This record gives sequence, structure tokens and C-alpha cells, in this order.
Amino acid sequence: MTNVLWLQGGACSGNTMSFLNAEEPTVCDLIADFGIKVLWHPSLGLELGDNLQTLLRDCISGAIPLDILVFEGSVVNAPNGTGEWNRFADRPMKDWLTDLAKAAKFIVAVGDCATWGGIPAMSPNPSESEGLQFLKRQEGGFLGKDFVSQAGLPVINIPGCPAHPDWITQILVAIATGRIADIALDELHRPQTFFNTYTQTGCTRNVHFAYKASTAEFGQRKGCLFYDLGCRGPMTHSSCNRILWNRVSSKTRAGMPCLGCTEPEFPFFDLKPGTVFKTQTVMGVPKELPPGVNKKDYALLTMVAKDAAPPWAEEDFFTV
Repeated sequence: MTNVLWLQGGACSGNTMSFLNAEEPTVCDLIADFGIKVLWHPSLGLELGDNLQTLLRDCISGAIPLDILVFEGSVVNAPNGTGEWNRFADRPMKDWLTDLAKAAKFIVAVGDCATWGGIPAMSPNPSESEGLQFLKRQEGGFLGKDFVSQAGLPVINIPGCPAHPDWITQILVAIATGRIADIALDELHRPQTFFNTYTQTGCTRNVHFAYKASTAEFGQRKGCLFYDLGCRGPMTHSSCNRILWNRVSSKTRAGMPCLGCTEPEFPFFDLKPGTVFKTQTVMGVPKELPPGVNKKDYALLTMVAKDAAPPWAEEDFFTV
């Protein structure tokens, strides 16, 4: 039996909703097939008041083994480092988190807010929010750069706004079955099995990307979203087009640009008007290019690709 305690800080519950829609495996599979016991969850837990406080204190003392602590949402430190803006079970959430982190065998941060602060940590960050072990790309966060859990691992980060449900459940299974050592973490503590490739990998619009065939409308099934609509798929680490959402689709397959929500800089440009769904360019060349591509080579490639583009590159290949 693997005990899981799920807590929520400064959050919108989006990752909880994502988690509850997991398919491979489902939440029921976690319990029935993989021996995971959900001690408490904000949307599933039955304990309230004194009973919940007793449960939490038993986890801290070791009376109840805490195998996995899952945290969703940012760690709220306001006002003035007290954490009083986010109280839970008669204490600031950050105080519970401090004590539980010392007792947990593994800690999993789910979603952008828990991993690196997310939207709550946007400037000027009035809630003094941060992630468990990062603030944006800066190491440290609430628990500190050198923190490791009882198992000797740093916080395992599963970013996203929200995180893909199967990323969450599959990492929980890897821990519960003793296989987490087989999963390497990158420099941002993300499991490489999900984050070693770019969102563009598997995108159905790659042929349009290659021939610089663009679309300027949402929902269109032809044309690349990178050149006009601000798609960050070529620069974002995720498996959204390899492990499809609901096993059916992804943002780019549905005609919406990737917003880069698995990267610490999300939301980019602090959501300033005219920047979110518009590619920022200089003399027609995107300011941000895929890693390893320089502007001179890109400009030359663009001319060659457009000149070589076949007529079908502009067609809707989904038409039946």
C-alpha cells in the first residue's frame, strides 16, 4: 500500500480536474490495481476539521507513513512571509507544507504553480508565491535548492497549466511500483520520459512548419500556428502530441497554439495584450526561434522552403 496525501495551495483546481480525468491509468486504477491509498485530497477527502488536523499530524509524526506528498498550487507566503493569505486546517498552508515535506518519502509538484510559481508568481507577485523548489527558472523556491525528500530525491516536477493527467498518474505508478529510479529527471526536475522532446514532436502541422505555410485563424486544420499565432510548440518541452489529451487530441491538433505552459517562463510576456496569440517578429523573422536555429539560417531556410512548397501544403488534409 502506497499512501498519497494531496494538498492544494494557491490554485484554481485545474490540475485536480485534470487528474480526475486520467485514463492510462485512471484514478480508480491507481487504487484498485496499484495499491495506492489516497489519504486525503481536496476534492475526494472525507475528513474535516479536527479529524483532518489529526490525519495531518499523524503523517508528520510518522504514525501514518507518508509515501507521496502531492502538492498543487503555489506556496503563498504573503503577507510579509507569514503565509496568512492561504490558511488551511487552522494554520498557514506553508507551515503544514514545511512539516509534511520533512516526513514525506517522495514529493511531487503538480502544475505550473507548484513547480515554479505559475500565474500567481507573475510580477508584481502580491501573494509572494513561489514553487516548491523553483521560482520561475531560479532554483530554490520554498523548500530550497538543496532539499531532498526521505527517498533522497528532489521535488519531482510535473508542470503544465494544467499538467496532462496521464503524466501525473504514471509518475504515481512509477513510485508505487518501485520504478521511479528508472525515470531520469532533467535540470528542472521534470521526468525526461515526458519532457525530453518538444511539443512540436508529433504535431500534425509539421509539414506546414517545414514549408512555412501559416494560418492566421484559430480552429483551422491547415497551416502552422508558429508563424502568426504565437505557437510555442517548437520551443516547449512536453509530450502533448505524443501522449494525446483524452487519447484524442492536443491544442495544436485542435487549431490552437501551444502557450508553452510546461516552461518556467509561462505565462510569457506577462499576458500583455497583443502578445499571447501573436508571434513577435523583427522584419518578418520571429524573435524566438527553435533551439539551435540562428536567424541568418532561418531567413535563408524560409526563402527556400516557401519557394519549394507544393500546392498541397496549403490544403486542408483532414477534408474527407
